Amino acid sequence: MLQRTHLPHGVRSSFARKKTGRKPARRRPLRFYTIGMKTAVSIPDEVFEEAERLAKRLKKSRSEVYSLALSEYVARHGTNNVTESMDKAMDGIGVELDSFVPAASRHRLEETEW
Repeated sequence: MLQRTHLPHGVRSSFARKKTGRKPARRRPLRFYTIGMKTAVSIPDEVFEEAERLAKRLKKSRSEVYSLALSEYVARHGTNNVTESMDKAMDGIGVELDSFVPAASRHRLEETEW
């Protein structure tokens, strides 16, 4: 007697085809464990280990942790549409900044830990 291996739901083995001579119909479409783009990246071992610990602590998959981290990075470093829109609006109405604003901004940037 042949032992049947476990296949994803809806997938039939070629054994069924050999027995009946026809391809069995699938009951429902295959379900995949991930949605979206798959990619491979190289990261330092320390980052990988930290991400593994974080995933376990948050009870999330590794893919979820990396996806959330990358989304946050892109949001933080991507084009800031709000700032661009405000700059265009200010340019459109011709508002001039006094010397206090650049000086205060520079001081704040110098005091901020990066």
